[in-house]
Amino acid sequence: MEIFFTILILILLVSISGLLSRIFSFQIPLPLVQILLGALLAWPQFGLHVDFNPELFLVLFIPPLLFSDGWKTPIREFLRHGSEIVILALVLVIITVVGIGYLIYWMIPGMPLVAALALAAVLSPTDAVALSGIVGDGRIPKKLMDILQGEALMNDASGLVSLKFSIAVAMGTMVFTIGAASLDFLKVAAGGLLAGIIVTWIYSKSLRFIFQLSHGDFATQTILLLLLPFAAYLIAEHINVSGILAAVTSGMTIGQSSIIRHAPLSMRLRGNSVWAMLEFVFNGMVFILLGLQLPDILLSSILQAEFDPNINIWMLVTYVILIYSALIILRFCWLIFMKRITLQFMSKCPMVFSEYSIREILIVSFAGVRGAITLAGVLSIPLFLSDGSVFPARYQLVFIATGVILLSLLCGVVILPILLEGIVVSDKSLQLKEERMARTIAAEVAIESLHKMEERLINSHEENIDIQIFNEVSARIIGNLRRRINNTDNIEHIMLIEDLERRMRLNALHAERGEYYHLRAQQKISNETLTKLLRDLDFLEALLVGDE
Repeated sequence: MEIFFTILILILLVSISGLLSRIFSFQIPLPLVQILLGALLAWPQFGLHVDFNPELFLVLFIPPLLFSDGWKTPIREFLRHGSEIVILALVLVIITVVGIGYLIYWMIPGMPLVAALALAAVLSPTDAVALSGIVGDGRIPKKLMDILQGEALMNDASGLVSLKFSIAVAMGTMVFTIGAASLDFLKVAAGGLLAGIIVTWIYSKSLRFIFQLSHGDFATQTILLLLLPFAAYLIAEHINVSGILAAVTSGMTIGQSSIIRHAPLSMRLRGNSVWAMLEFVFNGMVFILLGLQLPDILLSSILQAEFDPNINIWMLVTYVILIYSALIILRFCWLIFMKRITLQFMSKCPMVFSEYSIREILIVSFAGVRGAITLAGVLSIPLFLSDGSVFPARYQLVFIATGVILLSLLCGVVILPILLEGIVVSDKSLQLKEERMARTIAAEVAIESLHKMEERLINSHEENIDIQIFNEVSARIIGNLRRRINNTDNIEHIMLIEDLERRMRLNALHAERGEYYHLRAQQKISNETLTKLLRDLDFLEALLVGDE
């Protein structure tokens, strides 16, 4: 019963956090509000305590969130920026683990090198969810945000794999060598990617068969689709490859699969609503759980520091500031270095980094906020080693990682709005022009499909269609309500006209939807434009289909 009430309280906090973030005269980012709410309830006066199980946290929250992000990420744009994403999500992570790890080892007395590398590993992943909560959607220029989102999707895996290597070395279960670590990393990463693709392919084939068996049972179909990220993650982890990469790849694969495009309308509408709700609730619970851990982390670190003659709480706070500053400086210098490398040696095929100004590099640097993966990673560090001794400096690792998360969020709240001031994110007129162009082309295709439908109906011997009625319907799609009022004496005639009009509208909508996907494949419209146009078509189709 206590667990049930705790879940209800967490969901209630998530639901009211959005309101609280807007009632103040100055807007507070939603993640910070949720962290503060969690910390407030965890304080001794309120006494809400939730045991944080890192493995359960990773399985419950991370797969659906990464799956959703992967679903919304167009593969073409992701692959277009593939080199930039690899440089940030893999190369920069390795540099961060080694460089920041040795800095921590040198800076903190008594800190073993393996523990320092483990801390650097959990600090390397960035969090796109926290970033969106800080700056909001559509505030960061697209050429920056595409790479930041791709980096956040991929560096979770590289950071956690590096953490596993560090823990394995500390536990004595493996001896670290560069060759073995590189080979193991490639196996884990490639295996995770393949696992996500294969599981999703099998799943989509099964769903297509299930759709045929359970026609009209859209609730079952939606639930089965919701299980996909967990299936991909758990199967990948079971075969000792990256479950995180499997969840991301699964989302990308299902987004390109025809199973969703050709799914029944009710399933698409319900599925979108369910995913939007789950994404909001899961994102909120991640940050509330982070807040719930803060008092315990702070109190335990203070108590541990009292028994450690080499460390006090103010030294730990200083280490948090210095380590976060080192992360920002390293990220900034790496981007500057990549910009110069691109300009000097890649003039024929330059990367996007060559277009970045100093201001944009600063934005990308401070946009690398830390979040849920960092917390889950540091809390997954075991309490004891294989010989039964305490894991070295674990309380310092937890305190510093938590402090860096909070400091990165606070710096993002203060600095990013200043850096983004006056930046034109997107040209609205260009987007409107693109949308009008897409609608015009799709309308032409729809008209052509109606002509084909006309020929098919005229030549059909099974359907008795009056040519005059058909011409009337095709010339005047709108006006059925007025005809119903003016021709109440001939109900059957009106029903025939309305049924034919509905079928023609549905035919046109299906043709438009297909053309929108075609335009997106030709990169004539963006993914955002495609999403908006498809949503409009779904609503129109829902009105036409009704309860059918």
